[in-house]
Amino acid sequence: MIAVYPGTFDPMTFGHMDIVERAVKLFGSVIVAVSESKRKTTAFTLEERVEMAAEATAHMQNVTVVPYTCLLVNFLKKHKANVVVRGLRAVSDFEFEFQLALMNRTMDPDCESVFLMPNEKHIFLSSSTVREVALHSGDVSLFVPACVNKRIVERFGLPVTECR
Repeated sequence: MIAVYPGTFDPMTFGHMDIVERAVKLFGSVIVAVSESKRKTTAFTLEERVEMAAEATAHMQNVTVVPYTCLLVNFLKKHKANVVVRGLRAVSDFEFEFQLALMNRTMDPDCESVFLMPNEKHIFLSSSTVREVALHSGDVSLFVPACVNKRIVERFGLPVTECR
């Protein structure tokens, strides 16, 4: 069975990695689908985000990283998948994810959504908070894989050790 884990992954965090690792245990194959976002301004291009996600997950068998720019249910059909994996950090995530799951199932009755919770040490992590820390020259190496941290340092600069 093929599962799709969609997201912008701007950037990929240890929370995302945890969800991929959990999904691989449940499904024979996982596609990490990196989306183009028309409603978000991303810090990294689609190509950069695909490269980072591919490098971060390279050690995992049965994980493929691909970009997508279409409706998710169409992407699922193209890749012969019918399971969408989503991570839930808090109850506040649930309402939005529930609405998306119902919309996807309405458009394709065979589309199932599976919600996975990350390890509690990653529950607070989000790409937007990592970007915010990086924008203020903070060290994000505790939150992202080394290959992603390298790109963040290149993009946002080195961590600052003092505050003014």
